[in-house]
Amino acid sequence: MELLRLFITSVIPVIKVLLVLAVGSFLATESVDLLGPNARHHLNNLVFYVFLPALIGCSIANTITVKSVETLWFMPVNIFISCAIGSLLGYILVKITKTPPHLKGLVIACSSAANLGNMLMIILPALCEETNSPFGDSSTCSAYGEAYASLSLAAQAIYVWSILYSIMRTSANSIVKETAEILSETSAEPLLVSHSSSEDNIYQVDLPDEGNQRMSTFGKMKQCFMTTIRSKSLKMIFTPATIAAIVGFIVGIVSPFRKALVDDSAPFHVIYSSIDLIGEAGIPSMTLVVGANLLKGLKGSAVKTSLLLGILIIRNILLPVSGIAVVKAAMHFGLVGSYSLYQFTLLLQYAIPPAMNIGTILQMIGTGEAEFSVVMLWNYVVAAFSLTLWTAFYMWLVT
Repeated sequence: MELLRLFITSVIPVIKVLLVLAVGSFLATESVDLLGPNARHHLNNLVFYVFLPALIGCSIANTITVKSVETLWFMPVNIFISCAIGSLLGYILVKITKTPPHLKGLVIACSSAANLGNMLMIILPALCEETNSPFGDSSTCSAYGEAYASLSLAAQAIYVWSILYSIMRTSANSIVKETAEILSETSAEPLLVSHSSSEDNIYQVDLPDEGNQRMSTFGKMKQCFMTTIRSKSLKMIFTPATIAAIVGFIVGIVSPFRKALVDDSAPFHVIYSSIDLIGEAGIPSMTLVVGANLLKGLKGSAVKTSLLLGILIIRNILLPVSGIAVVKAAMHFGLVGSYSLYQFTLLLQYAIPPAMNIGTILQMIGTGEAEFSVVMLWNYVVAAFSLTLWTAFYMWLVT
């Protein structure tokens, strides 16, 4: 009876997500065309640069303190563990299904990175507001839920834009190399020219560059440091959402900043409340964009059934089960506190569908976008049932 009550409680937030996703898909249809490609692009930019950073920064600043950091340190660790397990399972799936080279990165990405920001931002506060919620006072629960979701999103962004971005870019580059090799084999004249030039230059010796030899160790370190700072991968890690999370941490932890901005009696509280008001537009906007993007999956693509089925099994069965083992082990060794919402969030991180950021990366590298739409569509269709079941079971497990 208790499990049935928790199931009814957990189904409400999932239905809310599905309804907003359906509205986003409807607005993106050709007959309505309010969320066409251009509109999605501009709304996505607003979410990425304005709404999401405001939401994350205010949520973290409002709930994160020096004391809470001591209890929340395991959450980023848990996210990286889930990503590592998902990446391993995705790599095994690639080997079993003999995935085409240009889709290897996509499979590993969809198996490892979850849509932690969007889904947790909706599900956790919605669960807290339910009358039968097992997580106590709704206002306190919602505040902590938004902070957990914000912290999860920030930690996930580091993984997605560093490790995962490199994996997917390497996978895409393999196609470019294969194409170049095929073109070089079918073109005889360039090979002859190259061969001739190599014979003419066979006795040439490259002289050492005196400038490089004279460069000091400090100069080399400086050059390496500047190259790293200007690298595209580092810029992707420090997205506006990540920067907002860092600023939120500083404001929340440093007492003078908190007293000046966050507290109700703070002299500059109007600045904080204004930013918080802007951030409230983030969740509905993000969800509408996700729904509009899922519409592309209805057109279909050449994704093997075995590959699609494997991703669904990983995301909806294997990862949620492995999450129970990881979190229970952490609780056994005293790494996780006794707050039930915190334990529930750690478990739920393993049952969320794939991240939408994967589509952004695929758009940047120019491959796999159609296949990603199909994978995402089916993942969210299945998640309508699996996420409800896992949410109810996780609530029963921690309460």
